[in-house]
Amino acid sequence: MRQPLLNRRMVLESVARNSDGAGGFVESWVALGELWAEVKPRSGGERDREDVGVSRLDVKVTMRAAPVGSSKRPEAGQRLREGTRIFRILAVTEPDMAGRYLTCLAREEVAA
Repeated sequence: MRQPLLNRRMVLESVARNSDGAGGFVESWVALGELWAEVKPRSGGERDREDVGVSRLDVKVTMRAAPVGSSKRPEAGQRLREGTRIFRILAVTEPDMAGRYLTCLAREEVAA
């Protein structure tokens, strides 16, 4: 595996569910930490969702590995934020045998 160019600062976020006082909950996102990553496009497309066009971009995000159980190790269901851009993490894998890097398969969706 070639060494990735970790040139984009991203924030790892996890969802927090808080009671709304009426038997339900309200979701908010909590920052777990910053990391440097390489982002490469994989595929994209456009579709209609409830009469709104949605542009979708699937990306591969590579970053330094963190130990299992660490709050800085990404998991599916979390997200990465880069400024106003948000990438939902779909899956996480370790691409190299030495375990130096993690790769997240992520999706960015934007209303067109």
